[in-house]
Amino acid sequence: MSPSRPAVFEPARLGPLTLRNRIIKAATFEGVMPHGAITDELVEFHAEVARGGTALTTVAYCSVSPAGRVHRDTLVLDRESIAGLRRLTDAVHAEGALASAQIGHAGLVANQISNGVRSLAPSTRISPPGMGLVRGATLGQLDRVVEDYEHAARNAVEAGFDALEVHLGHNYLLSSFMSPNLNKRTDRYGGSLEKRSAFPRRVLEAVRTAVGDKIAVIAKFNMTDGVPQGLWIDESLPIAKMIEADGHIDAMELTGGSSLLNGMYFFRGEVPLREFMASQPKVVGWGLKFYGPKLFPTYPFEEGFFLPEARQFRAELKLPIILLGGINRLDTIEHALEGGFEFVAMGRALLRDPDVVNKFRDEKADEGLCIHCNKCMPTIYTGTRCVIREALRETPQAV
Repeated sequence: MSPSRPAVFEPARLGPLTLRNRIIKAATFEGVMPHGAITDELVEFHAEVARGGTALTTVAYCSVSPAGRVHRDTLVLDRESIAGLRRLTDAVHAEGALASAQIGHAGLVANQISNGVRSLAPSTRISPPGMGLVRGATLGQLDRVVEDYEHAARNAVEAGFDALEVHLGHNYLLSSFMSPNLNKRTDRYGGSLEKRSAFPRRVLEAVRTAVGDKIAVIAKFNMTDGVPQGLWIDESLPIAKMIEADGHIDAMELTGGSSLLNGMYFFRGEVPLREFMASQPKVVGWGLKFYGPKLFPTYPFEEGFFLPEARQFRAELKLPIILLGGINRLDTIEHALEGGFEFVAMGRALLRDPDVVNKFRDEKADEGLCIHCNKCMPTIYTGTRCVIREALRETPQAV
């Protein structure tokens, strides 16, 4: 056993929590919440990850309001969801792990037709995921959004969650306020870095006030939008330092990319365009045939692909940082810890093999089985899964 390996699997503090190891299940939309229902499949999705050894599993995506859903089959963290989510957190706790809820408002990424309600944005613009025009929010509407975050945070505590991950990434509502190409406001929430970050920081303060020190608060934060004229490190790093100085979060999970304009930036690897087209209605599929290459540009997969950008943040911030992005190898985790990162988050690797953390711990494997084909991405409409794992399950065993 290498000298650094015990650190991966020793208990570690995250705000008020003690995690059993340094590995977190990243938020990956589960796709098993028809009309926002908390299903047995959703509960088992996270219980299986917990059995596999992960310290903290993240439920994605929990909208703070009906208007903030990605689409109608997105969970809303309202009073009615508490009992079902308590069943989920109890199942995770029974396996020795902790549970986190990713909360957010999809903003420009919210499908207004599917949701049957208008969404909000920093500034008015056309949004393809929004299925039309999304209008800039009034100050009164933003006040109500803050209240929605407060209510959702309190509901999460009552549902038994140990942590909240506030989504400040991927050009969802809070992320879009920080982006210079999406935020054209001239009031107190637009213009300078301090003003563009004011609304997301206000939400973080409201969430912390709502939950106190009962649970951990994590910010999932965009280092770069991955699009021209979008947020980049020269602006995101100063904003991150402001958030740290505010003192409302226990850790920051670093990400990048835009669900609005560049959906492959936070995946990397092959683009399963044919499978995406097949998963959509015919008209949408034809649109993807022509516009898909622009919406889903190809980026070669690299292990730990966000590490170069994340090192810039590690050098400047004192708060705990969770490294995300293409982590599939044990030595990547070890090197991340040696480099000063407190935790790592894994996504696709755990879809392929939910037991991979136990295998790392027991020295039965040093690398996950994920091949970064990204064919899991189109399955979000029918239950997010690794198609290779699914095929192996369905193959009759030889006798």
